[in-house]
Amino acid sequence: MPDFIRRGAARHMLISDGIRASAGRTPDRMALRESGRALSYARLVDRISRVANLVHAGLGLRHGERAAVFSANCLEYMEIVCGMAEAGVAAATIGPAAAPPEIRFICEDSGARVMFVSAALEEVARASAPSTVERFIVIGPAYEALLAEASSAPCPVEVTEHDIFSVPYTSGATGRPKGVQLSHRGRVLSGYAMAGEHRCYTPEDRAVATTPMFHGAGFLMALTPIWFGGQVEILPRFDIESLMGTITSFQATSAYIVPAHFAALFALPEAKRAQWDMRSMKAAISGTAPLPQATKERIVAYFGEGKLFERYGTTETSIATSLGPQDQLRKQACVGLPYPATQVKICDGDGNAVAQGEVGELWVSSPYMFSGYLNLPEATAAGTRGDWFVTGDLARQDEEGFVYLVDRKNDMVISGGENIYPREVEEVILAHPAAAECGVTGAPHPYFGEAVTAFVVLRPGMNVDAATLTALCREKLSRYKVPKEIRFVETLPRNSMGKVLRRELRARLIAEAK
Repeated sequence: MPDFIRRGAARHMLISDGIRASAGRTPDRMALRESGRALSYARLVDRISRVANLVHAGLGLRHGERAAVFSANCLEYMEIVCGMAEAGVAAATIGPAAAPPEIRFICEDSGARVMFVSAALEEVARASAPSTVERFIVIGPAYEALLAEASSAPCPVEVTEHDIFSVPYTSGATGRPKGVQLSHRGRVLSGYAMAGEHRCYTPEDRAVATTPMFHGAGFLMALTPIWFGGQVEILPRFDIESLMGTITSFQATSAYIVPAHFAALFALPEAKRAQWDMRSMKAAISGTAPLPQATKERIVAYFGEGKLFERYGTTETSIATSLGPQDQLRKQACVGLPYPATQVKICDGDGNAVAQGEVGELWVSSPYMFSGYLNLPEATAAGTRGDWFVTGDLARQDEEGFVYLVDRKNDMVISGGENIYPREVEEVILAHPAAAECGVTGAPHPYFGEAVTAFVVLRPGMNVDAATLTALCREKLSRYKVPKEIRFVETLPRNSMGKVLRRELRARLIAEAK
């Protein structure tokens, strides 16, 4: 049997070591599949080694450097990022929908001299990247030729678990993109916590990966199943019918389905949803944004009881809390208990813990946390307090320790001196059967300062007027929280992970007021 062990693996656990261990157990078993192409564990490990040696010996990148990866989800994504990391080179990941200024900025900020790019994005990459990018490795025949020439022997570079594995970029609520440095150790421990929490990552399990792999969560959700010996079907892009059809045909046991994807599912006719079989699923895992309670109830009814897990976290903290299936309907609008080995506290503006049940800013501490922002020591210092990360999210905790995410601190609406949390208003509107999606923000107001404004997307074939939704809000909310205006729109602005961008809604209202 081939030797799948990485040099120095006994001392430090790298991201790829779990894949290598799986290859040692079942070398011929399929690990990854995408668009009809597949890789066995043995071939995946061989290609990871070849990428590592290509990066080190062929491209001359050195330990501590970064290279850019600009691609949609594909079979090669895993081997490129893991292979680079085995050579001590971190992947600065760029979303496939990134605009030219973002591409240029990330390349300049990360110091990338090399970019791995999909053939479909080569033209925009060459036009957008700065002159400091010396070489473009185009995924396809040219990339395969380089791999064929590279050695499959263990890469000679010494890498530790504290070295940086990848640098996804996030801008948070505002400001310039920030490179979030993620270590091997943090990612490995996140995978172990996921396995214990969700119980769907064994050699017998199968997962569907549809969220973008350039994102920290998207990559982790594709990696963890194969780290423990399972199988993964990678979808190049999100399409709800493709996702649900793949779950059915692949008999998937888990999938990461963000709230926007669930919204797309429940926007389909009931007859369409009935054609897919969800009985194989052990875990429908949601994250990146809070699930409305009304959506949770639809998920439980469709997928079955005992399957929905909702997680909360940030790129910087990894997963911070999880709400298990047993509590989905018991704990309303809740994101669960702290993840294993994770501590949370709710603090006031001075960093003092608030009383139970009071709203404050959520702080998180865990072994999964990031290693600081790249090139931004001041931003790192501003976002951390010792071992704690200050999330910028407002939350409260109940008497059982469950966390309720109230809203983003920067999304809070202040109207007539009262603090209004958009999520609370959105939950009420989304309880109406005709409301598919909702985003609430504040519009400039000469007297109140801000006026609560709701943007609503309706379900296909259903209708409701603003007066009806306003009456519903008056019934459920204090008077000052009731929207002064409700607008019906076709779509809501979202980021690459499907999270509603309230700041863009607010910017639209500010522009109108000028």
